[in-house]
Amino acid sequence: MVQMVDEDGTVDPWRRRARRGRRQMPLWQELPLLLIVAFCLAVLIRTFLLQAFFIPSGSMENTLLVGDRVLVNKVVYDVRDPVRGEVVVFRGTDRWVAQEAPAPPANFAGRVGRTLGDLVGVSRPGEKDFIKRVIGVPGDKIWCCDDGRVVVNGVPLDEQAYLFEDSPVELPPNPKECRSRQFTEVVVPPGQIFVMGDHRLVSQDARCQGPVPIENVVGRAFMIVWPSQRWTGLPVPETFTGVPRSDAAPAVPVPVDPDPVGGVVLILPVAATLTVLAGSGRPRRTRRRRLHP
Repeated sequence: MVQMVDEDGTVDPWRRRARRGRRQMPLWQELPLLLIVAFCLAVLIRTFLLQAFFIPSGSMENTLLVGDRVLVNKVVYDVRDPVRGEVVVFRGTDRWVAQEAPAPPANFAGRVGRTLGDLVGVSRPGEKDFIKRVIGVPGDKIWCCDDGRVVVNGVPLDEQAYLFEDSPVELPPNPKECRSRQFTEVVVPPGQIFVMGDHRLVSQDARCQGPVPIENVVGRAFMIVWPSQRWTGLPVPETFTGVPRSDAAPAVPVPVDPDPVGGVVLILPVAATLTVLAGSGRPRRTRRRRLHP
C-alpha cells in the first residue's frame, strides 16, 4: 500500500483526501469554460478598453487603406483631451453625412457572425462612425491656405509626411462639399475639435461638416493590426509640435502623454490579464512529498 507522508515522515490523511478531491477537470469540460471566459473578457475589453475598427473608405489614405483594421484606445480621453495630430474615431453629428452601410447578411449564420463580431469589436463600423486626424483643438484658429498649406495659430503645417493627395489650390470653396483646399478662418469652439482626412480630395470632414464635440470621440487609433504586413503605430507627426497654444484656448495645463504611441500602456495590463487567464487551467505544483512503500 502506498501512503502519502510529509517531509518529516508523518502520514497526513486529510491532505491525502484533499488532493484526491482536487482532480484536474477533463478537457471536454475545461475547454468550453475557458472559451466562455475568453469571450466575456473580449466583450469587456471591447466595451471599456480596446476596440478594433475596420477602415471602409479612402479618406485617410495612405496612412490608412481600405480594409485595414486599427486598434482604438477607448480610455485615454477619460484622463485627457485629444491633441493635434492624433488619429481619432468619433460619432458624427447630424451635420455629418452617414457612411454607406454594408448590406446586412442574408442568412442566419451571417447574422450571428456579425452580432458576435459587434460584441468583440471586429466588425465593420456603424454608419456614423468616422476616423480622421485632429488638426485643431478648442480655441485654435485654422484656415487655408498659406502657399497651399493649412495654417494653425499662425503656423503653416508641413503635412508631406502623411498627406496623400490634396485638392487643387484654385478649386473654389463649396460649403456643401469638402473637395476645396481653401476655407476661411475657423475658431474651434470650446469642447470641440477640428478634424480632417489625410486624403483631402475625397475626405468629408470639418471643412464643410463642422467641428466634432469631444464627447463624441470614441478613442484614439494608435496601431494598424491588420493586414500583418502593415503592422505599425500611428504616432503624432512632428509638424504639430511647433504649433503654439492659441490665445483663445482654455488656460489649462496640457498633460504630458506618457505613452506617445497611444496604446502600449494599455496593452501591457491587458496582455498580463490574458496570460494569467491562459495559465489558470494548468494544475499547480504542490509541495514535494515522499512516497513511503
